[in-house]
Amino acid sequence: MKWEDSIKGFEAYLRLEKGLSQNSINAYINDITKLLEFLKKDFNGLLPHKVKLNHLKSFVEWLNEKGVSPRTQARTISGIKSYYKYLLIEEKIVSDPTSLLESPKIGRKLPDVLSIEEIDALIDAIETEKPEGQRNKAILETLYSCGLRVSELVSLKISNLYFDQGYVKIEGKAKKERLVPISMRAIEEINKYREGYRKALKIVPGADDILFLNRRGQRLSRVMIFTIIKNLASKLKLDKKISPHTFRHSFATHLIDGGADLRAVQEMLGHESILTTEIYTHLDREYLKDTINQFHPRS
Repeated sequence: MKWEDSIKGFEAYLRLEKGLSQNSINAYINDITKLLEFLKKDFNGLLPHKVKLNHLKSFVEWLNEKGVSPRTQARTISGIKSYYKYLLIEEKIVSDPTSLLESPKIGRKLPDVLSIEEIDALIDAIETEKPEGQRNKAILETLYSCGLRVSELVSLKISNLYFDQGYVKIEGKAKKERLVPISMRAIEEINKYREGYRKALKIVPGADDILFLNRRGQRLSRVMIFTIIKNLASKLKLDKKISPHTFRHSFATHLIDGGADLRAVQEMLGHESILTTEIYTHLDREYLKDTINQFHPRS
């Protein structure tokens, strides 16, 4: 069994059976490529079915020597475990060499969160007199109102807007669909954008149903959403590391701080496991701890 053939099969498995996006597939393939690079260097390009636990342990040591962070190491090991699980399913191997491979211990990184005032300030900083201003305002209101991933935002379809019922249908990871409530404020900003900026565009074929478009009438890129937010943060001199995902974190944190049920937030975020959603309760605990450290006389 050659590496090239098995990687092609793994890629098809991730796309067809797991329903992963191309970005996620590329991340998995990159993990396998790192392992192959190491094996070519130290073990004469050992074939995938001949790799043993001791080779993988040496690979982890190599990553560590290269200064790869524990979090990235854990992500790489996870990708390699998925690859060997696939080989086992396809009966290309009889035993999984990764079954006893341990990942480095990492703490859960708590995401940056914006306050309601900071979100309002960012949205107010948008220059709506510029042609794309109303579009950008609608984008930020939608991110915060619905807690979307950036990939979900750029692929949001007009046919999936149910404003009469107050919902939007989101196509999330692995093409799983969910209904998410949308605020009246976001609806108003989207309608203004559609009646103004979007209506004046010459839309390219295939983008007719995509809600947010660039000035060429094409779907916005993920990078463009990052750029819009980074520019606004820079304009306000906001001393936080923010991205489109920060609006998603803020959406969830503000809901839970306000007393929302964790299961309801899980459903709206599209998390497969409630353990992923629980990080936002940790944020609240961190706030409590900081408050005690700052104000308690025994701290």
